[in-house]
Amino acid sequence: MPTLRARDLEWLKAGFGGTIVLPDDGAYESARTIWNAMIDKRPAVIARCATTSDVVRAVSFARDTGLLLAIRGGGHNIAGNAMCDGGLVVDLSSMKAARVDPVGLRVTVEGGATLADLDAATQAYGLATPVGINSTTGVAGLTLGGGFGWLSRKHGMTVDNLESAEVVTAAGEVVRASATEHPDLFWALRGGGGNFGVVTRFEFRLHRVGPDVLSGLIVYPIAEAKTVLQRYRDFLADAPDELSVWAFLRRAPPLPFLPPHVHGTGMIALALSYFGDPKRGEALIEPLRRFGAPLGEHVGVQPYVAWQQAFDPLLTAGARNYWKSHNFSTLEDGLFDAVVAAVGTLPSPQCEIFLGAVGGATTRPAADATAYPNRDARFILNVHGRWDDPADDTRCIGWARDFFQASAPFASGGAYVNFLTADEGGRVRAAYGPNYARLARVKRTYDPNNLFRVNQNIAPA
Repeated sequence: MPTLRARDLEWLKAGFGGTIVLPDDGAYESARTIWNAMIDKRPAVIARCATTSDVVRAVSFARDTGLLLAIRGGGHNIAGNAMCDGGLVVDLSSMKAARVDPVGLRVTVEGGATLADLDAATQAYGLATPVGINSTTGVAGLTLGGGFGWLSRKHGMTVDNLESAEVVTAAGEVVRASATEHPDLFWALRGGGGNFGVVTRFEFRLHRVGPDVLSGLIVYPIAEAKTVLQRYRDFLADAPDELSVWAFLRRAPPLPFLPPHVHGTGMIALALSYFGDPKRGEALIEPLRRFGAPLGEHVGVQPYVAWQQAFDPLLTAGARNYWKSHNFSTLEDGLFDAVVAAVGTLPSPQCEIFLGAVGGATTRPAADATAYPNRDARFILNVHGRWDDPADDTRCIGWARDFFQASAPFASGGAYVNFLTADEGGRVRAAYGPNYARLARVKRTYDPNNLFRVNQNIAPA
C-alpha cells in the first residue's frame, strides 16, 4: 500500500475548500462511520468536499499517489463501499444543495444529498421524482444502481428520470453526461454504479405528486400470510400504475394502531400508496382489506414527504445489516411457502423480508436502453438481515443466506446491484446480463486503470 507523504498531503490541502480529516483528528471516528455498523474501515484520508473543484483535487490526489479511492454520498450502501482501508475517501456529504425549476419540471441536486433533501426541495412545488423509501439514503448511490420506490410503477426507475449528470472522471476532468453529451457515459451511469467517475450533480425530470397522497399500512397476522400473498399477487395483476403496494413480513413493531398483544408477533403488512385522486384510490384499495382478517390499519391522506419517511424508524443507522435479494417476474406459491417458513425462524426482531412491487413503467424501456437491464422484474425481494450484537452475526447472516437459496428456484435471474453485499462480487455479471460487455467498454474509455473499483466492480474491457 502506498505511503502517504507529508508533501503530498500538503498539496491536497492547498486550495482545498472543504475539510481534510486524518486519523488523529477528533472528527475522524464520526467521519468514518456509515449506516451499516458491520463496516469498520479506516481510511488514511477523508476529503470532505465542498465543491466540484475539491472532488477534482481529491480524485487527482488518489490517482497520482496510488491510494485506494472510495466515494461517499449518503454512506448508506449495504456493502460499505463508502469507506476503504488505508486509502482516500471522497466524502460528498456536505454537498447537498438542490435547485428546482418548477416551470421546466427539473431539479438539480448535488451528489451528497439524501432523499430527504431532494424530497423537501421538490415537494415545496408539489413535484417529485421516483426514489427509494428510506429518506436517509443517498441520492447518488440509489440513482447509480437503478433506483426504485413508491413512484416507480407510474414514473419508472430513478435512472429513467435522469436527464444529465456532472461527472469527475479518473483523469480529473469535469464532463456533462446526457443524451447528447458523452452519451455512452450517460448510458452507463444509469445503473452501472460508481464505476465511471464521481457524479457531483444530478438533473432529474419531475412529476406532479401530492403534496398529499393516499397511503398507509394494512396489517394481517402471519398465520394468514400465504393467503394474503396469493391475493396480493392476483390483485396486482390488474392494478393501475398509479397504485403501489408492497408486502413486508416481520415481527410487528409497536405501531400505535395495532393491539398491544400483537406487538412482537409475526405479521404481513401491505404498504400502499396511490398517486391520483384519493377518492378513486379509496375504491381501488378496498379489496386489500378483505384479504383476510386484518389486525389493524393506518391508511389515509398524508403528505408525500411523511410517507417517504414512514419506514425510517425501522432503518436507523448503527445496526448490523446483511442483505440478500432476488428479482421476480412472477410470484409462485412455492416462493410463498419459502417466505412463510423463513419468517417463522426470524433470528432477530429487526429482520424482515419485503417484496417491492415495480412493473408498470419500469418494464417499458428496452433492456439495453440503460445500463440497468432488469426490465422483466415485476418484484424485487430483499431479505433484510438486521441485528445489533456482533455475536449474532453468524446466525443472522446464515438465516439470510438460507432463505436466499430457498427462494432462488422461483427467481427470474439478474440482480439489483444496490442490494448486493460485499461478498457478492460474483453476481455483478449476472446483474448486468447482456449489458455487461458494453459497460466494460465504457469503463475502458473513462477509467482504464480501474481507479473507481471500491464498488460492485466492472473491470475495464
